[in-house]
Amino acid sequence: METSKPTASTLRDVKVPVRFKLSALWTAVMLCYIYGDLFSLFKPGTVRDIAAGNTGFLGTQGGLFASALLMAIPSVMVALSILLAPAISRYANIVLGLLYTAVILATLPHAWAFYIFLGTVEAVLTLSIAWIALRWPRTTS
Repeated sequence: METSKPTASTLRDVKVPVRFKLSALWTAVMLCYIYGDLFSLFKPGTVRDIAAGNTGFLGTQGGLFASALLMAIPSVMVALSILLAPAISRYANIVLGLLYTAVILATLPHAWAFYIFLGTVEAVLTLSIAWIALRWPRTTS
């Protein structure tokens, strides 16, 4: 009596659409932002300063609005990378990916090690966004 041996199977690799790649990268950027902000609360004196109202520019209407704007754009790009027309999505991802790379790199000097690490990850992610969008495949007609 012959027994059948299990055969090794090869995993099928499905091509991920560019839009999904971009959306996933923006999601990863946002998660790094959130963790960076969360971890910053553990720096000695941070919570005390916040409770005492010592938040500098961030504690002003303008500071909070600027922060909200800075965080809203990548948050919305998670959806817009999928929903916008390809040409507009490509342009927005290139421009915003490069812009956010510059913003991230500008915040790194004199930062704590955890922030430098997360900022470096964010910069790699945002550069990847710009690169993938720049190389968006074209249809041939």
